[in-house]
Parts: sequence; C-alpha cells; structure tokens
Amino acid sequence: MAAAGRLRRRLLLEVPWRWRCSPRRGGAACPSAGQIRAAFLRFFEERHGHRRLPSAPVRPRGDPRLLFVNAGMNQFKPIFLGTAHPRSELAQHRRVVNSQKCVRAGGKHNDLEDVGRDTYHHTFFEMLGNWSFGDYFKEEACSMAWELLTEVYEIPRDRLYVTYFGGDPSLGLSADEECRDVWLRLGVPASHMLPFPLKDNFWEMGDTGPCGPCTEIHYDHVGGGRNAAALVNQGSPDVVEIWNLVFMQYSREVEGNLLPLPQHHVDTGMGLERLVTVLQNKRSNYDTDLFTPILDAIHKGCGAPRYQGLVGNADVGRVNMAYRVVADHVRTLCVCITDGIYPGFSGAELVLRRILRRAVRFCSEVLQAPPGLLASLVPTVVEVLGDAYPELTRNANQIQDIINENEAAFLSSLERGRRIIERTVQQMEPSTNFPAEVAWSLYGSLGFPLDLIDLMLEEKGISLDSAAFNELVLEDVKRKAAGSQAGEPGSTNTPLDVHSLARLQDSKVPATDDSPKYAYTLGQHGHYEFSPCQATVLMLYRDQCLQKEVGAGQRCGVILDRTNFYAQQGGQDSDQGYMIRLGQQDVLFPVESVHLCGGYVIHEVTAVETLRAGDQVQLFVDEGRRLACMTNHTATHLLNFALRRVLGDSTEQRGSHVTAERLRFDFDTKGHVTVEQLQQVEQVVQDLIQKNEVVHMAEVPLTLARRVQGLRAVDEGYPDPVRIVSLGVPVENVLTCDSKAAMQTSVELCCGTHLLQTGSVEDLAIISERQLVKGISRVIAVTGGRAKKAREVGQCLAMEVDSVSLRMKQRITSIPEMQNLSKEVGQLTKVVASTAMPQWQRKELQTILKALQRTANTAVKKLELQQAEKVAQILLAKYCNQPVIIDTIPADSLSILMKVVNQLCDKSPGTSVLLLSPQASGEVLCACQVSKSCLPGFSAADWAVAVCTQMEGKAGGSPIVAKGSGNAKGMQGALTTALEFAQSKL
Repeated sequence: MAAAGRLRRRLLLEVPWRWRCSPRRGGAACPSAGQIRAAFLRFFEERHGHRRLPSAPVRPRGDPRLLFVNAGMNQFKPIFLGTAHPRSELAQHRRVVNSQKCVRAGGKHNDLEDVGRDTYHHTFFEMLGNWSFGDYFKEEACSMAWELLTEVYEIPRDRLYVTYFGGDPSLGLSADEECRDVWLRLGVPASHMLPFPLKDNFWEMGDTGPCGPCTEIHYDHVGGGRNAAALVNQGSPDVVEIWNLVFMQYSREVEGNLLPLPQHHVDTGMGLERLVTVLQNKRSNYDTDLFTPILDAIHKGCGAPRYQGLVGNADVGRVNMAYRVVADHVRTLCVCITDGIYPGFSGAELVLRRILRRAVRFCSEVLQAPPGLLASLVPTVVEVLGDAYPELTRNANQIQDIINENEAAFLSSLERGRRIIERTVQQMEPSTNFPAEVAWSLYGSLGFPLDLIDLMLEEKGISLDSAAFNELVLEDVKRKAAGSQAGEPGSTNTPLDVHSLARLQDSKVPATDDSPKYAYTLGQHGHYEFSPCQATVLMLYRDQCLQKEVGAGQRCGVILDRTNFYAQQGGQDSDQGYMIRLGQQDVLFPVESVHLCGGYVIHEVTAVETLRAGDQVQLFVDEGRRLACMTNHTATHLLNFALRRVLGDSTEQRGSHVTAERLRFDFDTKGHVTVEQLQQVEQVVQDLIQKNEVVHMAEVPLTLARRVQGLRAVDEGYPDPVRIVSLGVPVENVLTCDSKAAMQTSVELCCGTHLLQTGSVEDLAIISERQLVKGISRVIAVTGGRAKKAREVGQCLAMEVDSVSLRMKQRITSIPEMQNLSKEVGQLTKVVASTAMPQWQRKELQTILKALQRTANTAVKKLELQQAEKVAQILLAKYCNQPVIIDTIPADSLSILMKVVNQLCDKSPGTSVLLLSPQASGEVLCACQVSKSCLPGFSAADWAVAVCTQMEGKAGGSPIVAKGSGNAKGMQGALTTALEFAQSKL
C-alpha cells in the first residue's frame, strides 16, 4: 500500500500544473483542455497499464448503419460482438485508453438543430474513454475513475453523485448492489448514491447484442455543502453527468431475453468538453479554452459585439447563438474534411453540406461577416485541436479550400434565394401561404434545406403551403419510381409526338445545338469547370401540343436553340439543373429531366412563372450530378475493355446504363464469371486508373470510324459524324492506316460525357454479377467513394465470417450453442447477400458460409441424435417391450422429440410411441409414431390430433408419424386421452 501511495504521489507530482476547479479558488491557473486530455490518457496508460490508441476517423469503417462515428466504442464493436479476427491486432487488446473524435448529426443521435440554442450541445465532441476487454471489471473501473476525479483532477468529493442500476423485475434483473457496494467502499456517502431504472442506468448497443448496467458520475456546479441528490437526472443545468461507466455482462437475444456474456467488458465515456467546463470552473462549454480562441477569432473577423453567453430571449438578434453555431460547426467541418468526408449530396456528405450551409448563413446574415470568415477560423481550430489530432495540421490548407469553395457556391445561392422569396412575398395576396412551386424550385435547384426555407419565411411572418409542397415531393418520388421501373431513374420520357415534330420541321425550327454539353475543362486542383450557356426558348410542349406560352405551375417541355444539358441517350442518365431568364435572376425554372427527339432537346420544366417562346435564358447544369455521371461513364469504358481483356475478344457489350450513383453493364458470356475473373477485371481497371490516362474525344466521319481495328460499338444507329472516345491514345493516331492502337486500349463510339483523365475515377468495385439469360451477364459497379465504402464493408464482413469459421472448428457439445452459431451463419448469409460489396468477395464468403451452414446443421443433427439415443435407452429400460409407450420428457425442440420417438420405434419395432414435452413458454410439444403392425386401424395422425385437441392445439402427419403442439393446461388430460385412444385401437 505504501508503494502504491508513493507511485500515486509521483504521478501527481509529474502533472505540470495545479488543479483549480473549486469556485472558492477563483479562475487563476486553471488547467488547459490539452493538459486535462493528456492527464486522462497518461493516468490510464502509465498508472494502470492501458494501451493508448489514436482516435479513429469519424468516417465509420465497414458499418453502413452509421453516418459518423458517434461514440468512443464504435471502433471496438467487433470485440464486443465477438467478430474480431482472433489473429487481428484488435483482438489482442485488453486495456485501452483514447480520446475519440465523435460527430452527432443526422441519424439516431442528432444534435444539429439544438446546437447554438443552448450552451452544451455540439455536433463534434471528444469522448475520453477507457476500456477493459475481458480484463478488469466493476471494482477496478470504479476505483480508477474515483482516483482520477478526486486525486488527480482534485474535484471536491462532496460535489460528486453516483447513480447505479436499480434493477428491473420484468427482466428478472436485481439492483446492481455489487456496483453500489464498490462505491460505498471507495468513500462515496450513501446520500450521494442513487439507484435509477433501466432507461437511465442500463446501456444497450442495439436491439440485440452486448449490454449491461452502467454507473454514472454527476457533478454539482453549485456546491456549497448542499445535497443536490434530488436534481440528479432531472435535466438541471446545475447537476450534470460527466462520466458513464458501462459494465457489459449480458447479451440481449433476438427473443428479448438476457444471457450472461462469457467475457465481461468495461466501456467508459467522459465528454472532454463537460470535464473541461468543470475543471476550468465554468458553467458553459463555450466559456472554456476549447472554444474561447475560436469565439475571439469570430469577433475579430466579423466585428459583431463580443460573445456574452446569452441564450433565449436575452440573446437579442441571436448574435450569441450565431457565435456558438459557427464555433461548433467549424470544428466539425475541420474534423470531417480531414477524415475524408466532404460536403456532398447523400449520406454523411449531405449532412456535412447542411452543417456548412447553416454556419455560412449565421456568418453572413446574423454576424454580418464578410465571405471567408468560416475558412479563416481553420488555423484557430488547428491551434486548439492540432496537438491532439495532428492530421488537422497536415490538412489545414485543404480544409480552407473546401470550405471557401462551398461557401462561395452557397452564398450565391443564398442571395438568389432571398431575392426569390422577397419578390414572391411582394406579389402574394395577404394572409396566403407561400407557393409550393417556388419552394420546390429553391429546394430542388438551389439545394436549400427545407428548414432553411421555413426559417426565412418565419422571419417574414408567413408559412409554406406544406400540403401542396408534400404533393410535389410525392409526385417526384412517384416519377422517379416509375422511371426506375423503366430502367431510367428520374425520367418521365415525354418525347414529341409525330405531329408536333412534323410541325416543328415544317416551321423550319432548327434542331437544338447541344455541343455546349461538351464545353468543360479540368482546372487547377483537379476541379472540373463547366462553361455557362445562354439560349432562346423556341417552343414549348404540353399535353402533346406545341405552345408559345405556358402558365405558372404547369409542367412542360422547353425546346431551346442551344443547350449544355445532356439528354438521356447512349445509356447515360440526363442532366438536371435549372434555367433563369436573362435579367431576371430571381426566377428559377428547375429542369427535372432532358430528352432528345428528332434532333430537338426537350427540357422538362415546372414553370414557376409564365414562360414564353422568345424568352432569353441562361442554363445551369447540376455539376455534382454531371460529374458523377461522367465518372461512371468513363468507368464503364474501362470496365468494357477489362472484360474483353480477361474474358476474351469475343466478349461483346449488350447494353449499359450510367447514373450518378452506379453503372450497369450487360455483355455476352459463355458461362458464369468466376471469382478469379472478377478480381482480374477489377485489377485491369485499377491499373488504368493508376496510369491516369488522358481521355481523348473527337468527332469523325462514321465511315472512317468504322474502319478502326478493335473499335467497340453496340448495335445501334450512330450519328454521322460520330464521336470517338479513346483512352490514352489520340484519336488521330487511332485513325491512321493499319493502326492497332485500339486493340491495346479502350476505343469506343460514344456520345456521352466523360472525364478528361482516368485518374478521377479513383476506384471501381463490381458489386453485382449475374446471368440475365443464358449467354448474357450483367454487372453493376460503383466508383470513387462508393467503391471504397464497398471494400471496407467487404473486409468487415470477411472478418465476421472468419470469426464464425474459427468458432465452428472448436468442439461444441451444447445443442443451443451450436443452434445459435447456425443462426448466426444464417444471418450473416443474408447480410452478405444484400450488402453492397465487391462481388468476388461476396462469392467467396457465400461459398464459405454455405459450407459452414452445412457443417452447423450436420453438427446439430448429430448432437440431437446423440441426445435422443440416451433418452430412448432410458425409456426402453422403463417400458421394456410394452406395446405402447406414452410419457413426458424434457426436449429443447420438436426435432429432438421426434428423434427420440424414431429411436424407440427403431429399437422396438412392435411398439407405438407418443411423447409430450412441456416448454418454458407454456407450450407442449407432441410427437408420435405407430408400429406398422398396427396399421391401418391405428393412425398416428388421428392419435396426435386427439391428444393436441385436448390441449387446445393442432397436429398433423401421416398414418405412421405425426406431430403437433398444445397448451400445458390440458397436458394431464391429454395423457389420459392418448392412452384411451391407443387402447381403443389395439
């Protein structure tokens, strides 16, 4: 004990500061957040032998259910679930400590809308945690926590309150008195020990899986000798939880019951922001040095009044709320961008885009800050967090560039949206709702979040016509669903009718010049720049009729003299975007889809105002969607070449479809594509991506193009001149006489839009391959970030399969244990079949899982047979050579009960047997078999029906064997019925 005391004092002496957390001591010499974080990590690493791990990225690895890492335990889930590969580094962990970057925005844990309204919600926070994986448990965990808080951090003991699990009779769980007694032995007064029910002090990972009681440590900000026990868990800002210690000792099964875990784990989490607030003697997280440097930088950058910590009605003009929103959101942006999550259009990327736009709006509208304020805060965030997370320092310039790019785009949209709303409000009748068509154009074309539209309208004292807006949303969903069924997502496909087409031609209306769709370049930093396009409305098309004018709210086709929109053709989805009238920047006409008919490009538009022939418009393509389609179309050419290279020159394309999300490719094949061939195809594509080949494109006469040796083309009509797309070889070289360049690379006739260099594809993963009909296969592939995610998920599932496989090889003698393992294999099989992952890996895992399922089923049958044989021997000895055996026996399943019956009849052929087995659920299982010598007068099916009817149940079978079930209340009567029935037949 003396040695331990000296070690503790030495650890305390090594701390290069004096802790000042008591209100009586004032604010001088308070520890910094960095010191507090470092002390936590050092305490567990040096004093208690924990392995210190770096924070995992906030982009989840291999967990499609999570948008962001939102808790410290996320990276350790394979350990808790038992899926960590035994030979992996993860499986070697016993004691671990770290500070984990966490984001809670979107999904189940979503704090986004609360950020700024109070002084403690955040989208990004740091979770300090220590873990034990089958090592120490309650006594050591509580002792370490108490030592750290009271002896290292020197928090006054009388300000700490501890909660523990008070039990739950409905689950058969008693109070966690073991935990309570540990705390009492550590010196926590009984008056500061509080039991709470399941919802407060029992932690669960999900609907099923590891779970257990937890104990929470709460801090009273007021102190002064009072007893604040009544305020614990009551939502009081004066008494807050600072640390949660979870003791994982149970597993919740699918049926809802709890089983003890074979290994006990400890998972603790303490929010750094709250801890720093306590130790720096503050009442708000935003008053700590995690935020004050950022708040000071905001003040210097915008010139608004200094941050005062005001909330609610006291915060006039929401200036203080804006400070909190911007400070919080810029931290989140820095961390997410560093970890590879960029503002985008789906999933976590969409959430981050929303966070950025929310911060930008508070900067510009509330703080009246000049553009660039948000990005200017990045160096300050790096200064605050960079020591703990050095990756922030390495990526500071990239973070600033991405924030500036997105801010500039949104500010432009924000200004335009504000003008649209103001202009629309001025034209509205008093006491009317804001028109849904205008809101839809803001939402669909400018990417305005709905809550942002509502907020802007709320400021003007009006509301949106929600019913009409929801109808538009429903219409859009139905339209996309209908398009998907036709194989063309988002397409309503309304071509010109033959009469209208003839009228256009007779009227000498020129065909649409769509060459501007190819007007884009690859700028600095690898960004694509799309040239603007100005056009004239030539004609409108509605209800199969050409019109010169279309009214507000009507859907129509717009025919222009020229366009930069790509129309659905060549297997590539059409562009989307919007058009505006020249000189009228505040009226947006959203372009929902684009079609080509007879040389005329028809833009499907919902008119928000009257649209007329002769109107001058400017066109804006949805650049993110276009770039995604370009990426997937170029990847389709790479895939086509790779399939030919691996499967042979006879491989011919039979169809393709390119969308922003994925690509589909149909081709001739002589048989099923093997796992090895899929891997080879992906490798050929990867090699071409790595080479970053230039994509050459040029229009040439069709006759000249068809002479190219090795040219890839599908059986369809091509325009003349035709466009050639060649990877790595200039088109003029491909066209030279006797050139065999096209035999060594991808050269295709194609009207689609493509990347200018193959490196931008980044990655390609084939996530599906199947035969449509004999001789034709279809593959589906994803690129870029989607491909990377598919590979991560595949690796995660492969580790789970390896874990099950290793457990299957162990000698298991328990039927329930083997049945659970069999069930786990079945669940994994379903997940592997339905999850987006590399197809070659899916096939490998499915082969393994199929073999595992056979092994498990065989093992279960073998164990059941062994058990049945033992029971049968006992019954044979009991009823030696009697013509009828009727009895009750314990059996875990109807399968085992039936096997016992079969064994008895096999060993005693002249005996008829009926057995009942009462279950814990109140159900009674029934199985019977009649000796063949008793047929046809004695039927097993009739016997089982008579018995199970007595138990208010059902039964069925054949004259020889039958089975059923009933209610335990009638079991005694059923036994009597069974004997009487048998006696009447013998």
